[in-house]
Amino acid sequence: MVLSNSSYLLPHTFFLAGIPGLTAAHIWISLPFCFMFFLALTGNGVLLFLIWTERSLHQPMFFFLAMLSFVDLVLSLSTLPKMLAIFWFGATAIGSHSCLFQMFFIHAFSAMESGVLVAMALDRFVAICNPLRYATILTPAVVAKVGGLVVLRGVGLTISFPSLAHRLPYCGSHTIAFTYCEHMAVVKLACGATTVDNLYAFAVAIFLGVGDVAFIAYSYGQVVRTVMHFPSPEARAKAGSTCTAHVCVILFFYGPGFLSVVMQRFGPPTASAAKVILANLYLLFPPALDPIVYGVKMKQIRERLFTILSLKQMEPTSLWFLFIRPQGPGRTHPPHWWGR
Repeated sequence: MVLSNSSYLLPHTFFLAGIPGLTAAHIWISLPFCFMFFLALTGNGVLLFLIWTERSLHQPMFFFLAMLSFVDLVLSLSTLPKMLAIFWFGATAIGSHSCLFQMFFIHAFSAMESGVLVAMALDRFVAICNPLRYATILTPAVVAKVGGLVVLRGVGLTISFPSLAHRLPYCGSHTIAFTYCEHMAVVKLACGATTVDNLYAFAVAIFLGVGDVAFIAYSYGQVVRTVMHFPSPEARAKAGSTCTAHVCVILFFYGPGFLSVVMQRFGPPTASAAKVILANLYLLFPPALDPIVYGVKMKQIRERLFTILSLKQMEPTSLWFLFIRPQGPGRTHPPHWWGR
């Protein structure tokens, strides 16, 4: 049966339910959400500033890290402001087209984040398993192509989500049982056939989840094999410390994501507080914790941050030290732009 009544098409407004059963506690729940939003904005902003301003960090590994920070910022800004508006002001209404735009940004940039993690695994694989050819393999042109491929893949795989949801008829409830416009949560409101939406969403999830995780696991498997053959414990510890940060970030991203997908596909059909909170953590944990992990585990980032913080305690006349890099004991030289 074909529904021809225009009132069954995309509604003017959807409503976001927040966290089912915990509406009375929304104010208290908003506190950790607000804190993670603050961490995401400040941490990723600082990382982008450090990588942009410090020439020694203009390397493939840090370019990929800058991409990760930018993706995390977009994910945070796409979801957290509306979540906090729901928790603080009960502003559950969201325009249908705003909902579809949010859906696209969430899924596209989540796919990009997965792609960036694959690129970072590739970077570590080349750096540790083939260090002598690192500079010739990961040239600036190759890094730019990898970054472009990550963006195109993320957009290409997920741009169909809002268009598929847009074509469905919505003749029942318009309340989305989430704090954001997740694709399958919107599709469940439709009263028409959703087989295509379900199959496509499942295929994308399998492609990104299984494919990317398999590549990352293979890359780090080879890295572990190579590190175990390093002659000195110091070299093994240095390589292991670099990879530990990446592994932590991978677990932050894929762990909650995997559990969220399992609960969406095989859990109870009705929304539960646990399901919604887990879906939120999937979007909140990586942006908030990634900068902390890299700031703690990566020596270059940590040292540059400490340098800037210590210089803020100096007299203004001494700030010229910020732009002078030591070349040896007692020797300095002006920055690369000096005298232009």
